[in-house]
Amino acid sequence: MPDTALPTIPTVPVTPAVQSHLRGIVGDKGLILDEQGKQPFVTDWRGTVVGTAAVVVRPASTEEVAKVVKLCFDEGIAIVPQGGNTGLTGGATPYPTHNGIVLSLGRMNHVLEVDPVGYTMTVEAGCVLQTLQETAASHDRFFPLSLGAQGSCMIGGNLSTNAGGVQVLRYGNARNLVLGLEVVLPNGDVWNGLRSLKKDNTGYDLKHLFMGAEGTLGVITKAVLKLWPAPKDVATAWLAVRDPQAAIEILSEAHAASEDNVSSCELMSRAATEMILRHVPGTQDPLKAETPWYLLLEWSSSRPKTDVGEGMAEKMEQFLADQMEAARVLDAVIGQSEAQARNMWKIREGAAEASRAEGPGLSYDVSVGISKIPSFIEQGVKAALDILPGIRPYPLGHIGDGNIHFSFMGPQGMDRETLGQYAPAITRAVNDLVRDMAGSISAEHGIGIDKIDELAHYRSKVELDTMRAIKRALDPKNIMNPGKVLRL
Repeated sequence: MPDTALPTIPTVPVTPAVQSHLRGIVGDKGLILDEQGKQPFVTDWRGTVVGTAAVVVRPASTEEVAKVVKLCFDEGIAIVPQGGNTGLTGGATPYPTHNGIVLSLGRMNHVLEVDPVGYTMTVEAGCVLQTLQETAASHDRFFPLSLGAQGSCMIGGNLSTNAGGVQVLRYGNARNLVLGLEVVLPNGDVWNGLRSLKKDNTGYDLKHLFMGAEGTLGVITKAVLKLWPAPKDVATAWLAVRDPQAAIEILSEAHAASEDNVSSCELMSRAATEMILRHVPGTQDPLKAETPWYLLLEWSSSRPKTDVGEGMAEKMEQFLADQMEAARVLDAVIGQSEAQARNMWKIREGAAEASRAEGPGLSYDVSVGISKIPSFIEQGVKAALDILPGIRPYPLGHIGDGNIHFSFMGPQGMDRETLGQYAPAITRAVNDLVRDMAGSISAEHGIGIDKIDELAHYRSKVELDTMRAIKRALDPKNIMNPGKVLRL
């Protein structure tokens, strides 16, 4: 937990009578009461945030969710909604003082409809992201949300946190991939907004209230998702680049050279790459070039590759030759097989796993304007080193949308407690720099527990008061994921 006072949250206990009522709603299969069984639901993915819950409730339908939430509303019992529990800011993890319920959506995992003609898919909130990707592919369609935890994260959590990932450059964040939602409100009412309309100008667009709210305004139970044509011609390359300035220039020129088919552009430092190669089994260095900076670049088209004319790989090869001549690219390799491309992506997606294995560290999920990325990295690294000489920077991220995962590992041999003494000063230096560059202190991971005080520090009074007004209007008893995102 952060080194700040815990927010005030409801402490109404789950009595035996309430527990019996919950069992009547969800059945024995829908309740977890023993401490060992609850452990995965009260511990976050990083293993650094551990809370408590009187009971884990696992409803199997929207109707059951609504009845559970209505019961908690009537009794004043706090609810922590939860999907795959893969978040990185503690948003889905209960506080140590939480004695309410964790509401896990994992049993609500059905794909309700796929409309390949209309390019939509209607799903329940507990569907695992990778399952949705595979379902879309089986209909020759593409669902572009893609991130490292896709084998276990759930779409309800993805939408509640407005997840980003590696395809935002082309397709947008999670909120851009949704046409409609069904949400259980904090009083147990069900808002059915499951409309597959691209044009609906009838007042406030309510679905956007709940995407990015991290379960503080209601429980997303179903969604209508947008689909795209399945990629048929994909070129993936690993580039050794001169520096971050060269990287953003490469990206700028790649849009036209690819005929606007750039799907991903990921900046990797050599230090981060080596850390991942050390800790993630099965990864191989694609280039073995001892240069400080790399770029993972992918182009894709829905047009099948033919024997006549240039495909993505041929266009990319010519583009990289031009970039080498301009001295931006120092060396490069284009994946010649799916396995080679998959290895490149495994390196990028292994960053969180490798960081956890490497030892204590600090990580900042920030965004700035794309043209400001080189300056931000240079100034941010210097600021951290001025505070703690020997700290090891591992910047990487989605430079196509301005999102840098600005990570550091502690100096060799430094334990977590000692590193934590430097964390407040480094956090302030990094976030002040983000503010000065008109950026965001949370690009895609959300606020959760970890950044609740940082949000209060950097957002204006008008913004915070408006958010609090919305929270109080929808959740007057403050039972829905209390103490996350905002202090009331």
